[in-house]
Amino acid sequence: MMKVLLISTNWETSPYPVYPIGMGMVAAALKKAGHQVELFDFLQSGRSIEALRDKVKSARPDAVGVSIRNIDNVNAVNEHRYIDTVRDIVADLRQVTSAPVILGGSAFSIMPEEILAKVGADYGVVGEGEVVMCGFMESLAAGKLPEERILRAPQNLENETIPSAHYEPGIVDYYFAHGKTISIQTKRGCDKHCIYCTYPFLEGKRFRMRRAADVVDDIERLAAAHEDSYIFFVDSLFNDSGGKYREVVYEMHRREINIPWTAYISPGGELDEKMIALMKETGFDAAEIGADAASDIALKGIGKDFNWQDVINCNDLFRKHEITTAHYYMFGGPGETTESVLEGIQNVRNLEQTANFMFMGIRILPGTGLMKIAQREGLVTAETDIVEPIYYISKALDRDWLEKTLTDGFADKFNCVFPPDALDDKLHLLHKLGIGGTAYDMLIGGGKRKRRKRAE
Repeated sequence: MMKVLLISTNWETSPYPVYPIGMGMVAAALKKAGHQVELFDFLQSGRSIEALRDKVKSARPDAVGVSIRNIDNVNAVNEHRYIDTVRDIVADLRQVTSAPVILGGSAFSIMPEEILAKVGADYGVVGEGEVVMCGFMESLAAGKLPEERILRAPQNLENETIPSAHYEPGIVDYYFAHGKTISIQTKRGCDKHCIYCTYPFLEGKRFRMRRAADVVDDIERLAAAHEDSYIFFVDSLFNDSGGKYREVVYEMHRREINIPWTAYISPGGELDEKMIALMKETGFDAAEIGADAASDIALKGIGKDFNWQDVINCNDLFRKHEITTAHYYMFGGPGETTESVLEGIQNVRNLEQTANFMFMGIRILPGTGLMKIAQREGLVTAETDIVEPIYYISKALDRDWLEKTLTDGFADKFNCVFPPDALDDKLHLLHKLGIGGTAYDMLIGGGKRKRRKRAE
């Protein structure tokens, strides 16, 4: 048995804190393999380096895993960058332990060579860490460390081989107290072709499902620990084109689950009124609709397989069933013009009873179609430091004009937020007052959650 300390370095709380489910899944795999695992969460600790040092000294780990969730906040108007702070964390770890430090998490997997060079850890895991970390600990126990510093995992876990996350009680308590939202994963991968998205690169180009029974077991465990939990399914999208998500809904319904939950929903996808009604019976009360652009020109430019009318129809369908909706839009993508921006603003303003969050430009990331476009247009070259935020804005648009136009275009609409972090302080106050749930529900409905009774 080896001792492993896993650290979540995420300290971003916009729009609400998100439980580090990736770290929890790696912890579950290590525990199952017989290792002693301790967890440390920077948000829970108040972002305290001293608390981390104390944790390392008490845990005396044989290896330290450092999870990096985000490179930056992808907000061109108000940038927050995180990698330098991770570098400082690793430097502090060096002062209190000689154990090897292994980086992981979605951010690291996007640009592993660059982040490993900046942060200065010993190793890094690209992709799914469950199997790789267990293998690393076996090698460490045998005194045979890998020759390669970057360890790459195949994208082949599915069904029962995708573990239920370990939900550390103290860490869960923190996230419950700061928004009541707890993460659960039902699948990995994505078969869409959005040019900006890293999900297919990180998790594969097909959906790999977890067993529905395992997903609902997770829900029941969390509900038993915290009766007022709010579940967030963190999949790339919930309503996959093959309809596999229905198995989760059917299992929730069979067990008479009635816990508030939300998920990412694709417009024009595999969904109908009967299924929405069934989802609502299990507690579904809010949908994050993945439009991501606000006009047909902009949707086509970012590789979406639906049009703006599909977005309207999807929003109206949820409104009909009294499901709160939210949309996130990126203005300035490939093909955008001044005309399409103005059309998009009007389209968003015309959506009824929904929360809308606007981004200016699109963060350019490796492994995406947008990176190839940026390279062709000379925005990214071999000398570009891609760890630093770089945003794509159509050459047909002036950046200052775009920012002013978005600011003015939504200034009088309380449910339309630009820049996307503009209401963070108000949302944090609501969380402190004990009001939980999603940011968009708070915008529209005050964030008041009540456990509903199922219809007899």
